[in-house]
Amino acid sequence: MTGPRPIDPPSGIERRRRPESLLAGLDLLASGVVVLDDTGHTVFINQAAEQLFELSSRAMVGHPFARLFVNGAVIDTLVEEAGRNAFGQKRQDLVLERTGRTPIRLNSTAVVLESPVGGLLLEFREMDQFLRHDRESRILDSAQANRELVRNLAHEIKNPLGGIRGAAQLLETELDSPALREYTQVVIKEADRLQALVDRLLAPHRVARVDEDLNIHEVLERVRSVVLAEYPQSLQIDRDYDASIPDIRGDKEQLIQVVLNLVSNAAQVMEGQGRILLKTRIARQVTIAKRRHRLALDLHVIDNGPGIPEAIRERIFFPLVSGREGGSGLGLSLAQSFVQQHGGLIECESRPGRTDFRILLPMS
Repeated sequence: MTGPRPIDPPSGIERRRRPESLLAGLDLLASGVVVLDDTGHTVFINQAAEQLFELSSRAMVGHPFARLFVNGAVIDTLVEEAGRNAFGQKRQDLVLERTGRTPIRLNSTAVVLESPVGGLLLEFREMDQFLRHDRESRILDSAQANRELVRNLAHEIKNPLGGIRGAAQLLETELDSPALREYTQVVIKEADRLQALVDRLLAPHRVARVDEDLNIHEVLERVRSVVLAEYPQSLQIDRDYDASIPDIRGDKEQLIQVVLNLVSNAAQVMEGQGRILLKTRIARQVTIAKRRHRLALDLHVIDNGPGIPEAIRERIFFPLVSGREGGSGLGLSLAQSFVQQHGGLIECESRPGRTDFRILLPMS
């Protein structure tokens, strides 16, 4: 890009009257976008920028954008450089700080516009958002690879396992010694145990979804009552629900299983003593698996337990990985599979004293 066209651009006031129709598509972006005129006044901000900077469009449009920040001189510099065509596009990392607020670490892209609506477009992404997208991609890629591996492995195990069990049964009928028959019983029981494990590994691929309109809070209340019945005295399960969330489309039994796995895991890790929070919100302009969704259910299962051991933190959704002695390592893998079948994703952040499993489910 070569910079603003040196031809009678509309005045800043005129530009501020007309950007909505020309720039409305920017509201669909997940990144924050701010359009400035050649004097550095805000012409337009999208919804993501309003959320990022916690300011309304009304409070920002028409005002110098740089003045919002204690260290806004860096924005003034970009405006000045854009005005003299020092760049067409420029990327840099910024830390913007507002009085009384936590500084925001951002990756920014500045683009000089050849447009009547403004002279400079600034796109902002939180650095944490970059890391989250990278982590999401790794989770999805790993989940897909794991599903294929598990499915193929389970099928390879099933056939010889049936043969081993059958041979042990035939051998048992030929043995007269009760002591020797005890050994065949060990073989049969272990074969049955492995068969049950294989069936659980294949469960997400076998069960057809039955979609219906459902209230997510009914799902959470069902899970809450089941887990509290197991730990009636020492476990506390609090709610922080957004009652305005409409019905979602999904398989009720699968979603109950997903939340039950997460809540039960938390309760077991804390040995039934602690606090679990069930929290629901609406997330806007969410990208899941490279698809953009205008609205998504944002569901959190938060506990104040010891946290997930660092050694397995990146592998907790892998089959047969468990941080709990005696755990099968299938609960989180199964939950992730069910949620992904709904077009969603489970993420996790954990440290001692706080583990937060976040379920994102598309609503539109």
